[in-house]
Amino acid sequence: MGNSVKKGKAVFVEPTQVKSLQLYKAAIENQHIKSPEITRFRMEEDMDSEWKRNQEKTVLRMKLEEYIGNSDVVVFSKTTCGKCTKSRDSNHREGVDIGVKDKITLFNVKLGQWPTFVNENGQMFEEVLCEHVMETALPSVFVKEKFIGEYDGIIKLSKEGLFQKLLEGKEEKTSDNAYDYDLIVIGGGSGGLAASKEATQYGKKVLVLDYVTPSPLGTQWGLGGTCVNVGCIPKKLMHQAALLKQALKDCQKFGWQVDSNIQHSWETMTESIQSYIGSLNWNYRVSLLEKEVKYENGYGEFVEPHKIKTTNSRGKVKYFTAEKFIIATGERPRYLGINGDKEYCITSDDLFSLPYCPGKTLVVGASYVALECAGFLAGLGLDVTVMVRSILLRGFDQQMATKIGDHMEEHGVKFIRQFVPTKIEQIEAGTPGKLLVTSQSTDGTEITEEYNTVLLAIGRDACTRRIGLEIPGVKINEKTGKIPVNDEEQTNVPYIYAIGDVLEDKIELTPVAIQAGRLLARRLYGDSKLKCDYVNVPTTVFTPLEYGACGLSEENAILKYGEENIEVYHSYFWPLEWTVPARDNNKCYAKIICNLKDNEKVIGFHVLAPNAGEITQGFAAAIKCGLTKDQLDYTIGIHPVCAEIFTTLTVTKRSGGNILQSGC
Repeated sequence: MGNSVKKGKAVFVEPTQVKSLQLYKAAIENQHIKSPEITRFRMEEDMDSEWKRNQEKTVLRMKLEEYIGNSDVVVFSKTTCGKCTKSRDSNHREGVDIGVKDKITLFNVKLGQWPTFVNENGQMFEEVLCEHVMETALPSVFVKEKFIGEYDGIIKLSKEGLFQKLLEGKEEKTSDNAYDYDLIVIGGGSGGLAASKEATQYGKKVLVLDYVTPSPLGTQWGLGGTCVNVGCIPKKLMHQAALLKQALKDCQKFGWQVDSNIQHSWETMTESIQSYIGSLNWNYRVSLLEKEVKYENGYGEFVEPHKIKTTNSRGKVKYFTAEKFIIATGERPRYLGINGDKEYCITSDDLFSLPYCPGKTLVVGASYVALECAGFLAGLGLDVTVMVRSILLRGFDQQMATKIGDHMEEHGVKFIRQFVPTKIEQIEAGTPGKLLVTSQSTDGTEITEEYNTVLLAIGRDACTRRIGLEIPGVKINEKTGKIPVNDEEQTNVPYIYAIGDVLEDKIELTPVAIQAGRLLARRLYGDSKLKCDYVNVPTTVFTPLEYGACGLSEENAILKYGEENIEVYHSYFWPLEWTVPARDNNKCYAKIICNLKDNEKVIGFHVLAPNAGEITQGFAAAIKCGLTKDQLDYTIGIHPVCAEIFTTLTVTKRSGGNILQSGC
């Protein structure tokens, strides 16, 4: 916001202080944009002038909301306007002491006070302001973010004894306006944003609260939640960076001459990835503005059954009420609870924006996050060890998990099994420094080893324990923090709903949260009866050899139907692209699980292959439609592609037949 905006100060905005707006002007000229929410926003030189103007107005709308939200009383004025002069200079005129002299922030809309892309008499900002208040006159006065007209409005409210109530947030509600909002969404991740934007399509007044509590190492990020900032997006991009290293090696067999001294820059990679993430943060802000969703960057917690308290990073407190609420606060990484873990270890919250190469890394955990991170770090050429307490990828098909672990070991990732760290000590500071890790096995054996970085990926905890859910009486699982809901995402409190990773016994995936959020809003405010289907959800683990799955694991299929009632068809295969560089022959693997009692309906789909997610997505649609083994057999495959293998599976596990492939 610049140094001009401070609580309890009456100031004017000077040209040098409107930093984010000036940076926006520079962005238009230099094709980059920087603001509090983003690091860079690329713009085309030949952009349409109307589009450019709309982007400029979007920035100003955001700044307007920011200014209004940061002071108890805000007055927008013009130097050339008599009424504006009165607003600036007459705090005690009319003999009324309004008692807010130290809480008034004055903004002067005039030539020179705003960047040059606001045309020379401040017309563009004035236009944005008038659109916001739906009036054309200046000055414009806001009290606690509520527009009350010109300065005379303060005097009128004071005479009527209402001003102080408004200032303290105690104004009375009318029966037609019982709450500030129809819906408050706590959490600005993928699910929360989807639900909020969908709700406004039905004319509802919606507020989104989003606040990122810094990690123990101080890492924070912008709007969009885990997936965009510290999950799916940066993870997949770093996975791609590792695949490119392998591609550089492969391409020599295809005739390309590659410089043997080619190097990887961690700093360049993270800067590029964070730049892209910044543009996504920006786009989320813009989309909320366009959908007329109110956004508050503040930590939300219940203080009354229908009332939320928010606290921003500067400690400013606001209160909001709503008829309904959606809890979409997501999860954060779990720590070990041992000496040195929070002081010296990083998590996925920190890794993707780490300003230096992590060096020799110990990854603690056997989750998909652990294996994905270990995989791309090793793929980038780092010395990587994974410490596993028990099994890999708990909850996934264990045959596939074992194959993933075997493949990673063959490609240089070391595994320490049945050990857990007991102490982390710093023996040398630096970027990276050196850490001494003491670990103990399940039989009591103790080992020590030095690493540059320790990455914890041992699980995640729901962010539900510190948002005041006990005030309205929302029940949570005391052990996990997860929220039990019915099949309509409704908690035990009828007007409070929950979506996404905070749900108990539901799959934790971004597309699931988005789907659940949209469908929930349609049921709440539209005529829809459609509910989110949590069955047969496709997923992919982006390990070096990717794993795609949909439906039941082999273990769960046996538990549900009995081993005698299922048939497993499987085969190894060799992607054509890997044959010329002669690598990983018969490492890719395909498996389907069929229900013998239901016309061999496919109830489980599993594949280890390059681009496994791309393969799985299409088959997931077929499985949702009731795909059978016969239908797969009568489907003509595309040759030569990896997905083709599912149209030619003939060998069953029960038969014990040979599943190695040769040729194409």
